[in-house]
Amino acid sequence: MSAKQNSAVGEQPSPPRSPNPPKRRKSDKSESRLAMVRRARRINRELAEVFPYAHPELDFENPFELLVATVLSAQTTDLRVNQTTPALFARYPTPEDMAAAVPEELEEIIRPTGFFRAKAKSLIGLSAALRDNYGGEVPGTLKDLVTLPGVGRKTAFVVLGNAFGVPGITVDTHFGRLVRRWKLTDQEDPEKVEAEIAAIFPKSEWTMLSHRVIFHGRRICHARKPACGACPIAHLCPSYGEGETDPEKAKKLLKYEMGGQPGQRLKPPPDYPGKPAPPAAALGAAG
Repeated sequence: MSAKQNSAVGEQPSPPRSPNPPKRRKSDKSESRLAMVRRARRINRELAEVFPYAHPELDFENPFELLVATVLSAQTTDLRVNQTTPALFARYPTPEDMAAAVPEELEEIIRPTGFFRAKAKSLIGLSAALRDNYGGEVPGTLKDLVTLPGVGRKTAFVVLGNAFGVPGITVDTHFGRLVRRWKLTDQEDPEKVEAEIAAIFPKSEWTMLSHRVIFHGRRICHARKPACGACPIAHLCPSYGEGETDPEKAKKLLKYEMGGQPGQRLKPPPDYPGKPAPPAAALGAAG
């Protein structure tokens, strides 16, 4: 691990920020389309410097595991999913195994992720569809993925981008919140957000853009109290000042590796500079 990566663990200094962050703008109506696109792409470039290790925060070893984990991640944290899936995949390692699961037994395993009855129904249904229609393999196209029970565009793009290398924009709650906060769109519908953001960035950037924005939303730009004073892109944000602007107070709001805390994956990528998440014994600590 490099010295730069080590600095992200434990006693990391606040992320670099502009010495003179902008005052919150009263209106963004004067910004031209071209200026907005340039600002958006600069945000992406600067986030790439802050989070060069950005990655999907679900543990998986194959497309089926990623598909199942993504379905389970609805209305819960990736950490809680990652603490649940080891036992799940030990019991049902293939679509054929999961399709034949006794619903009550599957429900009990995934209970910690919430909405376990509906999720169990989706997992059994999508596993049966994979077995019957796709030879037990996860398909690598959006058209096919969205036909599976419990799989929408967001889940499909997570799988396509991270298991098959097919570019896609993942509009989860963090992504939608941040692109609206940055005044890149005012849309609320995920598909409309996806379309407007896709028009701003090259297709080759879509998957990594999604990871960077989600990382930033989880670690710095929180929903209720963003850490504006510790934000490395404050100088590009028209909403600067919605959160804590004092650098020292803002630093205390940082999460995961930015705050010297464990991440969400039990098995993070080799270049992740933070600590692995705790296993299922600490399930109640998910957040």
